[in-house]
Amino acid sequence: MGGSKNNRLGVVIAGLLLGILMASMDSTIVATAMGNIVGELGGMDKFVWVTSAYLVAEMAGMPIFGKLSDMYGRKRFFVFGLIVFMGGSVLCGTADSITQLAIYRAVQGIGGGALVPIAFTIMFDAVPLETRGKLGGAFGAVFGLSSIFGPLLGAYITDHIAWQWVFYINLPLGVLAFVLVAFFYQESHEHSKQPIDWLGAGTLLGAVVSLMFALELGGKEYAWNSPFILGLFGAAAVLAVVFLYAETKAEEPIISYGLFRKKLYAFSILVALFSGAAFIVASVYIPIFIQGVLGGSATNSGLVLLPMMVGSVITATAGGFLMTKYSYRSLMIPTLVLLAAGTWLASTLQPDSTRLIVTLYMILIGLGIGASFSVLSNAAIDGLSARQRGSASATLNFLRSLGMTVGITTFGIIQSHYLSNRLSHLFAGAAQGGAGAFDLSDPHTLLSPDTRSKIPPEILDKISQGLSSSITDTFAWAIIPAVLALLSSLFMGSSKMTGTAEDQKAAGH
Repeated sequence: MGGSKNNRLGVVIAGLLLGILMASMDSTIVATAMGNIVGELGGMDKFVWVTSAYLVAEMAGMPIFGKLSDMYGRKRFFVFGLIVFMGGSVLCGTADSITQLAIYRAVQGIGGGALVPIAFTIMFDAVPLETRGKLGGAFGAVFGLSSIFGPLLGAYITDHIAWQWVFYINLPLGVLAFVLVAFFYQESHEHSKQPIDWLGAGTLLGAVVSLMFALELGGKEYAWNSPFILGLFGAAAVLAVVFLYAETKAEEPIISYGLFRKKLYAFSILVALFSGAAFIVASVYIPIFIQGVLGGSATNSGLVLLPMMVGSVITATAGGFLMTKYSYRSLMIPTLVLLAAGTWLASTLQPDSTRLIVTLYMILIGLGIGASFSVLSNAAIDGLSARQRGSASATLNFLRSLGMTVGITTFGIIQSHYLSNRLSHLFAGAAQGGAGAFDLSDPHTLLSPDTRSKIPPEILDKISQGLSSSITDTFAWAIIPAVLALLSSLFMGSSKMTGTAEDQKAAGH
């Protein structure tokens, strides 16, 4: 009997891992296909919405679905997320304009918002205490692996089949995940039906959408100080305040303030927020440094980021295995020291730095972020009752995504400011003498070997210097969130994975 139960659990875990893989890979797999998609559908000015729509919907959905899963059951919302995600994938493959594709991506994002946090919560609910750490490591490693294989798979499918299949590939994976979870997962605990916090859900959704649109459109479609962008930021701030107030009055709030009184939970959330902001800088700017400054020929971001992702998989897996032996804090502190050190070293890079040096720094940053994927996801819901875990897991994932989104926008503004200042200084008004033919405000100009070959060597050397210093200066700013993540980890307390009283009872039984 025990064997069949374990077999069934293994099948459920496989289904959950597939769900996480699909949702976390979907933003990276599409990135490498965007050139072909824009080439076929047009809408170069709107292509950013294809990624943004997914992120907005996913982030807004996370805390809402997390809370609903606490109230009405995990299984039904995980399965709902799978169905919506697959439906959105089918629609994306049939899109015949970039606007349509962006709308269908939002549908996909709604499904993705249910998959990731609920998968972690089901794992925590269903898995015995003694194997929870190992599986937490596996779940964390899937995030790292999806970052490697997403772009590689996206490039292969786009080149050899058709861009539509970067969406259609979700169907066989989704159907398999659906079968494994829907037919094999049996929820054990009862869920009490509670009133839904409609005001909280509406104001949270509005605040996230307003903030994301402001960050995406600001500095691109509209000036940062334009009434439209300022209005969006104002709306986000007002709705956020209303949301925070509504949560104090709601009978069953989406984000419970009571959870933040638990030190381990509160500081796990802060570590996720700050480390996400620091890590996203490396993910975006190291490939630009390698290709735009060093002239690397690997135009595929998946291959460029491989050393960093391998490092993250190592510590995600190791962190999972060690959670029952060491406190969450003692696992996070040394890895976050590596993240801060790697970010600082990245700020010392020069145009003549070797590819080996860059690779070593990338591995260091990867080792520094990996444990946060597995350790924090378990720390945030450790010791909580079953009816709080969904909300807690979703809030952690929501704030990690928010840290990455705000981080990439903020550091993007910093890098672009440094680059334009540096280039205007280097060319001192003489940019028309060869450099004026190229859009130097866009670092991607230098990523193509074809473009580089057309720029005279003396001008290319100056541009590379400007790009290099703008990226290293951005890394110097990124040290701030890396250090804040490290400082937050110091306050996580001495808890290690021991579970709740009901977990202990189950383990003894």
